[in-house]
Amino acid sequence: MEYIGYLTSLRHEPSDPVNYYAEFNHTPVSLNQHLGEEIEIAFLDEKACCHCGRKIKKTYNNGYCYKCLIQLPENDLCIVKPELCHYHKGTCRDSRFGDRHCMQPHIVYLALSSDVKVGITRKTNMLKRWIDQGAVRAIPFLEVPARKTAGEIEVYLARFIKDKTNWRKMLKNETADHDLFQIKADLLDQLPSEYKKYLIEEPELHEFRYPHITTPEKITSLSLDKQSVIKGKLTGIKAQYLILDTGVFHVRKHTGYKVAFRL
Repeated sequence: MEYIGYLTSLRHEPSDPVNYYAEFNHTPVSLNQHLGEEIEIAFLDEKACCHCGRKIKKTYNNGYCYKCLIQLPENDLCIVKPELCHYHKGTCRDSRFGDRHCMQPHIVYLALSSDVKVGITRKTNMLKRWIDQGAVRAIPFLEVPARKTAGEIEVYLARFIKDKTNWRKMLKNETADHDLFQIKADLLDQLPSEYKKYLIEEPELHEFRYPHITTPEKITSLSLDKQSVIKGKLTGIKAQYLILDTGVFHVRKHTGYKVAFRL
């Protein structure tokens, strides 16, 4: 079977294991059922901006053209550094975007992928965020009214706990064994008093299992910028990675690449 279209981020459903889909021209393609089979991703030498659709030679920030990079609110610096949110100054690139995405309840969470990390996400986006990061367990820690406050708390807690994931260890299932509830209790002792009012008293533990038949011993990153055709046996899917017996392919980084996807 062959599908032709522009790559977008993998879609997923939080089942056991997580159900993954690729999408081409609004057609979802189930991937879990193809574990153990050969797949091929052939670059068709064309890229397009994931927002405006303009044909481009280079993508920025996972799929955008340069114009959309510098103009869209979702590409502003405060998206990756939410503590720098400037909505309250009236300088947001698009206040309607700010209303929908930033001035909404946010969760400060603890997640275990390679090691325990602290992170933030919109309350309505928790499960998607955790799966996109390859978390095997996660709990919400604090619920705050807006993104900027969540970012400020994350920066503070990063003094005591990591805020990054080791993606190689995550893909190799090298996961530290930690009690997230104990870490939550320890961090609460470090938290400034003005933030403790946002505490989620009895958070639910979420656990995730990802589709795989083998665990890679070595991680080799595959890129369509280095080879026009990527193929191999699909041995697993985790976060936004297709894990092949020839290496790992980060789908989101190739958003906007036109490909022939063959199963």
